[in-house]
Amino acid sequence: MQPTLNRYQRTRLRVREKRSQWKESLYKAGDLTAFMLRFFREVVKPPYEWREIFYQCYLVGYRSTFLIGLTAFIMGAVLTIQSRPSMASFGAISLIPGMVSVAVIREIGPVITAIICAGKIGSRMGAELGSMRVTEQIDAMEVSAINPFHYLVVTRTLATTLMIPLLTIISDAVAFVGAYLAMNIHDSMTVRHFFQSAMEHLGFVDIVPAIIKTFFFGYVVGIIGCYKGFRARRGTESVGIAANSAVVAASLAVFIIDMLAAQITDLL
Repeated sequence: MQPTLNRYQRTRLRVREKRSQWKESLYKAGDLTAFMLRFFREVVKPPYEWREIFYQCYLVGYRSTFLIGLTAFIMGAVLTIQSRPSMASFGAISLIPGMVSVAVIREIGPVITAIICAGKIGSRMGAELGSMRVTEQIDAMEVSAINPFHYLVVTRTLATTLMIPLLTIISDAVAFVGAYLAMNIHDSMTVRHFFQSAMEHLGFVDIVPAIIKTFFFGYVVGIIGCYKGFRARRGTESVGIAANSAVVAASLAVFIIDMLAAQITDLL
């Protein structure tokens, strides 16, 4: 039988457990920071894997276009339908295009696109690299004098960094189409009038910061997905853990970056 611990001993044991958890969390945070900084060091080193970069851009961009477009269309239509009764009560139906354009361009379009990519692309990268780590393919690349970080991580992170801004632009355009069609369910508005009214409410502070932050969204989605897979432990269970944790961590990082971007934009 184990000896019964008094209150002081139980408290001391809990403090030790919490201390070890904090140490492990700080270690993982430091490891992730070093992993992210290594990307900038490796990205400028030759050889440049153009073929792999283009292939990853195809997987990230083209293969995600339909899902992003469908989501954006529904998003624009629902936003217009839900906001119309409130705007009609104030006699401000003519302001709906401007309201939708500002909401989609500044916040909804970039964030929703990044979250969808985190779930679709981040999980794929985490599972793919995790399975390569478990089956020792990454170790085989290192033995063969191939830099696995340069070939696997840099190419995938570059693809997400470049493609998510393009997907966001497509998402914004399709959301406008959905908003226009939803607007014409109860009212009659020409395409020219709708888009002219929408563009009148957009300015430099709305468009440029929204595009710039999507590059950061793409970077964190790619680098976190690759990190979770690259650092997967032995065993098939770690592949699922890597994919799941990649989605959670990337989504959290997107919201944190969005909050910081909103604070910076508010100062402009």
